[in-house]
Amino acid sequence: MFKRLIIFLLVIGFEQSVSAQKTHLSWKTYSDTINKPRAWGLGGGTAALAAGTVAGLNELWYAHEPRSKFQTFDDSREWMQMDKAGHFFTCYAVGYYYIDLMRWAGFNRETSIWAGGFMGSFYMAGIEVLDGFSAAYGFSLSDFTVNTAGSFAVILQELAWNEQRITPKMSFHPSRYAQYRPNLLGDGFASQMLKDYNGHTFWLSANIHSFLKEESKFPRWINVAIGFGGDGMIGGTENPAFDDDGNELPNFIRHRQFYLSLDVDLTKIRTNKKWLRTIFKAVNLIKLPFPTIEFNSIQKVKVHPVYF
Repeated sequence: MFKRLIIFLLVIGFEQSVSAQKTHLSWKTYSDTINKPRAWGLGGGTAALAAGTVAGLNELWYAHEPRSKFQTFDDSREWMQMDKAGHFFTCYAVGYYYIDLMRWAGFNRETSIWAGGFMGSFYMAGIEVLDGFSAAYGFSLSDFTVNTAGSFAVILQELAWNEQRITPKMSFHPSRYAQYRPNLLGDGFASQMLKDYNGHTFWLSANIHSFLKEESKFPRWINVAIGFGGDGMIGGTENPAFDDDGNELPNFIRHRQFYLSLDVDLTKIRTNKKWLRTIFKAVNLIKLPFPTIEFNSIQKVKVHPVYF
């Protein structure tokens, strides 16, 4: 999660750094004439981000670990696929912002959608290759697959609807499990947010008005969201009986969680304030707290007055 979050935050920062120079418009009103200073700036910034991210992660994450010949490994069963949902979300999010950046630079609609939409997979490919040469990891075919799926999720919606009607989002709350394995799951809020998949929820948030007739009076900003989570995980594929110090650990039951909730599409809220539109777009991939119904294999149905 740490490596994906670095890419996500860097791209958001890059997108916000140019937002001060533009007003976010729909693709129909963008110019298809390339603005050379913007295009060169975008290209140079992208190359610098890609090279800097790979070099930085290589130094911070891989430099002190043993290397190996390029290898693959199967981690598809780890963390009840919550890490795969994170890969999907990250690649979608990067494409979500990059399509807009390419339209800002003046590239035509098709080029922006395909090139910008695949930018998440492009960034993540560098990490997957580094993993492939690490003795502790390996190139994950399942990661590569969900990375590509995340990119296609943003591309196909733009091609079909000229907008994002179904938006992957995420939310996080600290779980009770990190205290038992803080080295693995985090020893504070910030590290838990990076490491503890028990506290992550990934959502598909659908805008209802987008599927209705244009003249419908239904509020444009109301979404319905379906969430996916995992709980009881203090190990990747199974829970250990003892911690690193030999202390016996509780027998937690690993189980999946599914959620049904409401949400808000912030980009559908109409405002003439440019700075507010910029904020709305930046945070629209975060699921807002709402009353939520949880379905799981332990309590069957659980109602949360507010869930994040």
